Parts: sequence; structure tokens; C-alpha cells
Amino acid sequence: MSGSEIGLLMGAVMMVMLAMRVQIGIAMFLTGAAGYVWVSGLDPLLAYLKNAPYGRFSLYDLSVVPLFLLMGQFATHGGLSRALFRAGNAFIGHWKGGMAMAGVASCAGFGAICGSSLATAATMSHVVLPELKRHQYKPGLAAGSLAAGGTLGILIPPSVPLVIYAILAEQNIAKLFLAAFVPGILAAVGYMVVISIVTRLDPEAGGPGTPKHTWAERLQTVIETWPVLLIFTVVIGGIYGGLFTPTEAASIGALATGIAAWKSGGLKDKGLLECIYGTAKGTGMMFLILLGADTLNSFMALSQLPAEAAAWVTEMGFGPFTVLFAILVIYMLLGCVMDSLSMILLTIPIFLPIVLGMDYFGLGLEDKAIWFGMVALVVMEIGLITPPVGMNVYIINGIAKDIPMATIFRGVLPFLASDIIRIVLLVMVPGISLFALRVFG
Repeated sequence: MSGSEIGLLMGAVMMVMLAMRVQIGIAMFLTGAAGYVWVSGLDPLLAYLKNAPYGRFSLYDLSVVPLFLLMGQFATHGGLSRALFRAGNAFIGHWKGGMAMAGVASCAGFGAICGSSLATAATMSHVVLPELKRHQYKPGLAAGSLAAGGTLGILIPPSVPLVIYAILAEQNIAKLFLAAFVPGILAAVGYMVVISIVTRLDPEAGGPGTPKHTWAERLQTVIETWPVLLIFTVVIGGIYGGLFTPTEAASIGALATGIAAWKSGGLKDKGLLECIYGTAKGTGMMFLILLGADTLNSFMALSQLPAEAAAWVTEMGFGPFTVLFAILVIYMLLGCVMDSLSMILLTIPIFLPIVLGMDYFGLGLEDKAIWFGMVALVVMEIGLITPPVGMNVYIINGIAKDIPMATIFRGVLPFLASDIIRIVLLVMVPGISLFALRVFG
């Protein structure tokens, strides 16, 4: 068998392992290691494993991952989610569907200090779902809005998947964070528009609005969110003001969030240990996936499959947008069986060179890499709320066991329509992704 045929075979074996519920990091490592031995032998694999994992894990930029995860853990235990929801609800809770919109807005705010979609969905659901139920929101809209809102944790900086993409694509982390702002805001606004449309088509879906708050009450709720505002300003402002590197900003953000959590009483009893354990568990899971992806990608490089795939695409004369459309379809399908981080690690080494080798709107290599990263990340968001996996849906179903899984999936359908419209806009108008970078970069 040729190297590319071996690569295709091992890729199929990995998908079978995923269907059998083998953990993604283990599946990638085993198939990569087996393929490596098949193509080059056992000794080259052992030589690779002797040096490559250390080289990867000692990478300075990767230290932001546990720091951002720790910041998210402190934010979760510090009760900052409740203050964000109260502030959002004070401003727009009296609108039709306003409380669900406030839930989406608070998801965006929490994502800005968390960086994890799953943590955002879980934390905000504990806070917002009981309120939505109490105000007679239909279960589908209540759960669907939070499942969709939770995906904002992936896109609103700081974002762990964005950090991993920056490392793989050899792009500046700060520039990717800046580029993600406009797509992230566009996502939040799109979800709010969906809620507005749903509640107008079905007036009973949104329940009665809350009483309108005075400006004094609104100001008080904003003041209560000062830790979030301060942390976000220090972390993001410090990066773009040239005061800190992303790693330094992450460490300062983790310290500031920890202090806020301590002052709120969130670290009492076993709170601190739970934060450390949650960070260690999340970091270990991500690094295992990273090791598996590196091993698999090294094997794929030896098999020449990525190079031959890129050459085949060129020889077939496919247009740039035909190739991009095929890549996005693949992402949507992969999103049904794996998480966004796994998709980034598995596909970016294959897809990014193909995209960079084609002409899209005359973009330079750096702009093209950033634009593609934004488009790919938005498509990966969809995987968090689509069947059969839909990790955000499973998380919310675990919190609200009285809401059937099918009801939640039906509830997210209008939000998926918003996502598809957003993808089309980001693909056809690269300036949306590059706007903030060109203005402030």
C-alpha cells in the first residue's frame, strides 16, 4: 500500500474508534502511532516520542491554556455569572423575550473571562434556567438560547481554541483575539434577534416580561459586575496596550479572578481545591488531545497524505470557494462526533495549507489565515449544538433533566439558522473578521 492509502485507512480506523466512544486523544494517538510504525518502523516512532512531546508541552505559548482554564474556574466559583445576568436583565429584561436575551448577553460576558464554551453553558444554565422557568418561558426556547449562548465562550476572547489555532497556524495570539471581537458580537446580536423573532411568532414562548428597572437600579447592577469589567479591561487592554504578553495577561487575569472569587466567598471550604482540580483535569485532557493530534499529524506527514491531497485539489482545478465549501461541510460533519479543540488539532495542519495556497479576495497569507480561523471557529461552534453529540445540549440536559433532549435540539434550530447566515457573511465579507484588526491592530 502507498503512504497515502495507509493514511486514509488509519483515518477510517480512527473514526471507527470514535464511534466506539474511545476518547479522542487516545484514538488519535493509537492510530497515529500504529500508522507511524507501519510507514517507518518502531524505532523511528520511539525516537519521535522521546523528543516531540517535550518539545510541544514546553512551548511557552501553551502556558496560557491552564491559566485561562484557572481563570474560568475562579469565575465559575466566584458567582460572577449571577451578577452578569442581573445586569443584563436590568437593561433588557422588560423586552419581549428580554430575559432570554439577557441570558445570551451574560453568556458573552462570562465567555470574556472564561474562554470555554462548555463551562459557559454549564455555569450560565445554573443561573439563568431557573429564572426562565419561573417566568414561564417555554422549555425549548429557554434551553436552546442557553445552549447557543454557551458557544460564545469559544469565540469571545480570551478563547482557548483560539490560542491553539494561533499556535498551529503560527499566527499572533493577540491579533486573533482582536479579530474575534466582531464575529463574537455579531453572534450574540444574531442570537438576540432570533429570540425576538421566536417570541413574536409565538407570544407564549417568552412568558411575561419583567418590570422595567430605573436607571439607578441599572447602574447598581453594572457596578456589581466591576470584577468582570476590571478583569476584562486588564487582560485585553494589557495585551493591546503592549503592557503584557498573552501569557502574562492570562496570569494576571487568573490572579485577579481568584481574588474576586475569594472576596465573594467562592473559595471557601473545598472551593480552591475544586478550582485547582478542575484546571488540572481540563489541562490534562487538552494536552492528551494535543499529544494524540501531534502523533497523528506526524504520521500523516510521513504518509504524504496532506501533500497529495493538496496536489490533488490543485490538479482537479476546483475553485477556491468549492474547496472552502467542502471544508466547511467536513467541519459540520465532524462537529457531530467531536469537540472543537479536537477538530482544530486534527484538521488545521491539513486544511490550512490548502486554503493558504488559494486566492480569496486577494488576501495576504496572514489575513487569509486569520479570516479562515474565524470562519472555521464559527463552524465549529455549530458542532456544540447539533445532534447527535451537541456537547452544550448534553450539559444543559444534565442540569435540566426535566427538559427532554429532543426539545432542546428543536429549541436550537432557529439559532442554527442564525449561525448559517453568519457563516455566509463571514465567508463572503472577510472585512467582518479583519475589521477590528485593521482599525486597532
